[in-house]
Amino acid sequence: MDVTNTKEMLQAILSSIDEGIHVINSEGITVFYNEIASSHDGVAVEDVLGQHLLDVFPSFSKETSTLLKVLETGEPIFNQHQRYPNVKGQLIITVNTTLPIKVDGQIVGAVEIAKDFTKIQQLSWKLLDLEARVKGNTGDDKPKEYENGTNFKMTDILTQDEAFMKVKKMALLAADSSSPVLVYGETGTGKELLVQSVHNASDRCNRSFIAQNCAAIPSSLLESILFGTAKGSYTGAVDRPGLFELADGGTLFLDELNSMPLETQAKLLRVLQNGKIRRVGSTSEKSVNVRVIVAMNEDPKICIEKETLRKDLYYRLNVIFLKIPPLRARRGDIPLLTDHFIQRYNFKFGKLVTRVSSEVKQLFQEYDWPGNVRELEHAIESALNLITEDTLTLEHIPIHLIEASDGRGENEMKRIPSLREAISDTEEMWIKRAMTETDGNIQQAAKLLKIPRQTLQYKLSKLQEKSTAEN
Repeated sequence: MDVTNTKEMLQAILSSIDEGIHVINSEGITVFYNEIASSHDGVAVEDVLGQHLLDVFPSFSKETSTLLKVLETGEPIFNQHQRYPNVKGQLIITVNTTLPIKVDGQIVGAVEIAKDFTKIQQLSWKLLDLEARVKGNTGDDKPKEYENGTNFKMTDILTQDEAFMKVKKMALLAADSSSPVLVYGETGTGKELLVQSVHNASDRCNRSFIAQNCAAIPSSLLESILFGTAKGSYTGAVDRPGLFELADGGTLFLDELNSMPLETQAKLLRVLQNGKIRRVGSTSEKSVNVRVIVAMNEDPKICIEKETLRKDLYYRLNVIFLKIPPLRARRGDIPLLTDHFIQRYNFKFGKLVTRVSSEVKQLFQEYDWPGNVRELEHAIESALNLITEDTLTLEHIPIHLIEASDGRGENEMKRIPSLREAISDTEEMWIKRAMTETDGNIQQAAKLLKIPRQTLQYKLSKLQEKSTAEN
């Protein structure tokens, strides 16, 4: 077989596959462009072959073209999401992989392989719209990713951390149960993401998921929102179902449970025990089949001590306990999450960031992330709003992260805590551990610490005053 026939066969093969293929040489001239790529871009094959990339696609530049970027750096770009209107005004959604072509170690060109997801996305929207119409929801709101009111599944939780992977496994096991779940994690760790994932992995996944932040509603209104109202229970009251009735058959997620008034907590406990709710102002009860999942951003044991959480409710809810580790405790996930958020906002903002400078990587590893994963995402979103290059550097990072890191570095270098502070911190740590080990029993904790009960009570009151002053 001669070289000509081999070349013709190769072109026939490349033209027959269902991905768009675009190849340029070292000068940026197109040397191969198949029909699939032509249909994506709305440009005829003959108008692209032999032409410089930027002459045919003037909306691109050296900074925004993945082909030219790979040609310049020699580094591949994998799974880059792109959404753009082609020359005919059609919205095109693709996932591209762009690779350098090397001969004897020299870059002689670049090839881009584009998978078209436009029809799949359109079909998904049509199916969601059809399902909404069947259910009687003909509004104009953009449909959610999942019709049950959620946005996340377990595969959306990205982690390589061993401790967090154990939490995910426990969450999957919890999905097979209908028992209450208590989730504890700091602000921004992804509590609702985990809770939605439990719902979507359960046999309730086709029923409603309803979430309510207990701190977002005045305490005087929370009871009627949860349990509903009966006509005439107060001036202007009408028969209205509460969240428990709306979530019947599904899952009710109550966030920041410790913000709920204690009297409402007592009524929640009653619902958990007998599965019945009573609307405000009503004399009759109604059975509901609702799985209750609650979340807190403060240690439940501390909340019990502060009397913002009923002990009996805690024991009823703490059937399955899931503790999400903060980001500073799983720093190995930071590069993974950074790449994920960069790819998300590349797609959203039409950027082409493919690198993170070593200084940014070091800053991200040293920073304590008090806002956890949410703060990391917002930092990257902020950076990609401003960036015009392909590399994320310190000049793009929000200034408060840099200042916090600099301050911490200076403190670590220059400041040694006083002996009094060190002793106080150590004492606080062991008191908290003793209280945790004894489930908040002061008498038993005092025995573990080998101090009088009155002494421990005094020290706990001082710790509570300190916590109140800091907040």
